[in-house]
Amino acid sequence: MLSKKEFKLLFDTYFDAIRSFIFYRCGDIDTASDMAQEIFMKVWEKKEQLHKNNLKALLYKIANEMVISAYRKETSRNHFEQEMIYDNEPDLSPEDEILFKELASSYARALEQMPEKQRVVFLMSRNDELKYHEIAGRLDISIKTVEKRMNSALQFLKRALLTETKK
Repeated sequence: MLSKKEFKLLFDTYFDAIRSFIFYRCGDIDTASDMAQEIFMKVWEKKEQLHKNNLKALLYKIANEMVISAYRKETSRNHFEQEMIYDNEPDLSPEDEILFKELASSYARALEQMPEKQRVVFLMSRNDELKYHEIAGRLDISIKTVEKRMNSALQFLKRALLTETKK
């Protein structure tokens, strides 16, 4: 059980560090502040169930999970079809435009069906153009894990897109 006084001390001690931790991962100070406040609200709501000895680790764990969750929601919210860039060549036939839109739609469906951990790594690499060591640092996983998830994501996309084109 965490008392009001102990919670205030926890908040005063770790709020800035947690906010910085989130900021380094998301790059937006306002979002980082909001997430840090939300983390401490969650801790306060669960104060009866918490043990005082592992609170620092718990704060960082919640922060990391929250950043990943927010990233996942943001990327799934985006319309992948609209983000795909193609040349607006004047000689692009209506048939080619339809084929492109179908491919973009298949790609978006495949991303939605992809396992979350693979999708996060894939989108961080392809959309955010992060290197594997940067992804590993942000997700607090090894570079080998990033490589495995990326490989799995690419295999998943290949299978999904091949299945779609055969329909």
